[in-house]
Amino acid sequence: MKIHVTINGVPTDVKVAPNEKLLDMLRRMGYYGVKFGCGRGECGVCTVILDGQAVMACLTFAAQAHNKSVITVEGIGQPGNLHLIQEAILDHGAAQCGYCTPGIVCSAKALLDENPHPTEVQVREALKGNLCRCTGYQKYVEAILDAAEKLRETSGRLE
Repeated sequence: MKIHVTINGVPTDVKVAPNEKLLDMLRRMGYYGVKFGCGRGECGVCTVILDGQAVMACLTFAAQAHNKSVITVEGIGQPGNLHLIQEAILDHGAAQCGYCTPGIVCSAKALLDENPHPTEVQVREALKGNLCRCTGYQKYVEAILDAAEKLRETSGRLE
């Protein structure tokens, strides 16, 4: 079957199998920032943004993205031009091994796009599906709150 999907702002038609997961389609297309972890929706390393909502790509069929927008970590920032969320994560030393970071960035972006003034509790709730074995989350939470403040200061809107 063929689906039409916009990935990181680029409209494209993609041939997918009826049972193909969004994770597999994206990785097949070269979006390797979308990580494979558990394959059961328990770790969150495959988190992407589907029409504004953070979803686990390992649980989402590719066909569910038909006529929708998908944002991966590659669409959020680029080397040399990081998004403020990514800069804050670096500034706070939040990432250690970094395997979970792309999924956390996507979860944070979806949260801040919807709620530019999150509380610490709301940030923790947004990250509850993203497991990190290295950090304990506190630095990620601080980084996301800092990014929210900087985004409000710099543009009054989220990009």
